[in-house]
Amino acid sequence: MLFLAKRQLLSRKTQTALIVLGIILGSAAYVIISGMFLGFQNYIINQLINNDANIRVSAHEEVIDPKQMQYTFFGKDSLVNWLIPPSGRRDREHIENPFEWTHRLRENKHVAGFAPQLVSQALLRKGQLSTSVTMIGTEAKAQTTVTNINDYMVSGAFSNLKSGGNRIIIGDGVLAKIGARMGSTILVAVGKSEPKAFKIVGTFHLGVQELDNTTAYANLSDVQKINQTPNQISDIAIRLHDIKLAQNLATQWSLISHDKVQSWDQSKANVMAVFKTQTALRFFMTVSILLVASFGIYNVLSVLINQKKKEIAILRAMGFSPKEIRFLFLYQGLIVGILGGTCGLILGFFICHFIETIPLFKDSTGKVNHLKMSYEWSIYISGFLLAFISSTIASILPAQYASKMTPIDIIRESAT
Repeated sequence: MLFLAKRQLLSRKTQTALIVLGIILGSAAYVIISGMFLGFQNYIINQLINNDANIRVSAHEEVIDPKQMQYTFFGKDSLVNWLIPPSGRRDREHIENPFEWTHRLRENKHVAGFAPQLVSQALLRKGQLSTSVTMIGTEAKAQTTVTNINDYMVSGAFSNLKSGGNRIIIGDGVLAKIGARMGSTILVAVGKSEPKAFKIVGTFHLGVQELDNTTAYANLSDVQKINQTPNQISDIAIRLHDIKLAQNLATQWSLISHDKVQSWDQSKANVMAVFKTQTALRFFMTVSILLVASFGIYNVLSVLINQKKKEIAILRAMGFSPKEIRFLFLYQGLIVGILGGTCGLILGFFICHFIETIPLFKDSTGKVNHLKMSYEWSIYISGFLLAFISSTIASILPAQYASKMTPIDIIRESAT
């Protein structure tokens, strides 16, 4: 039956070639678009994961509730009319028991590293120029186990913060804003404290403008001194061996601690919402390709059956059963789908490689950026299944119709 299926397809080479070409282009388009979407998502996720913590523990945030204040001071049965209802925050600015977290994280096998931090808003000034930044006090060695900051250093080394001594590392965007350069001395002020002189010992470029223009790192003890909060930390940045466990571990830890615990995907919910939109677009694109491929195969087999009625009559007269006739045309659809899907995946793979070589733009460091493509195996499996399933579905109805034909019916139709 497979031999007969191939022979009938080759008897209409033009029609067969066109439908195979359609499946090839559809499969290739699926691979390319999926590669773009997933490549972009992987790039953004890698930036978020490598430049920030997988899980972040921070001081608990709590907003004052007038009803809770009423119950606390006047009892549940009291009726209080607030002229000016209490409002604002009453959360702590630091983690109360960092030693408990240190013990918990050291004993957890899923934790690859963690870094205690004191995060504060600071004003950097050099001469008449100034800019506000998020100043992160941290331990240099611990920070490099949590993020890949070393890979993004433009000048200097992150280990320069190890010894402290009022040293600071800033983003290249901050450097440009205050007109400073490597080795310059700038004034750093936090809150109402007196400005302190810090020496620039390094600059970095993460490729995320929001961070490059507003972030600075210093030794934890130096930030604690200028912030007048000795031995206090506001955050603990945690990196895991398996990023997929981040949300589950964050949920577990939040249940046993009063501190705020968030995984990277929980804190970046808006970014994840964009990814969900892209996934929906990929789904609708897949359905569209499936419908187009199915209609193409259905039309080709339907025309082929009408043109091969005499051959079907001869095969039935020779003793071929309806089941064998059904498989004859079902095989033709599968051959077209498998051939077109395989060639489409190969074509899409090479086009993805070509797209990656096209330069898009240069960043501030002069590095040429290219479009990120994904080559995940799931894309190619899905693409092949797309072609296979569409060809199977589109072949069922024509094959079923052909199997019901009898020699007498075919002769009657020919006579009329």
